[in-house]
Amino acid sequence: MSDVEAVQVEAARIPDRDRLLQELREANLDARPVGEVCIEVPCGDAEQACDDLLALAEDAIMSIGAPFVPIKHEGTIYIRPPLS
Repeated sequence: MSDVEAVQVEAARIPDRDRLLQELREANLDARPVGEVCIEVPCGDAEQACDDLLALAEDAIMSIGAPFVPIKHEGTIYIRPPLS
């Protein structure tokens, strides 16, 4: 990508990545799979986009009913099981 930044989303498993990818695309984002468990979403302002994607990921996780928590760290959103 030239002048466009991207936000990375990393899921714990392939099925979780696929479901989140579907949810992001339904939200009209140009999300695309990268590797086995990652998603890349091109954006203009990476920090704002990361915050927006975190909110979308939370909504998707709630609608799926999965026991996962999205965590934002250094421009990447990680979808992980809750810490106990």
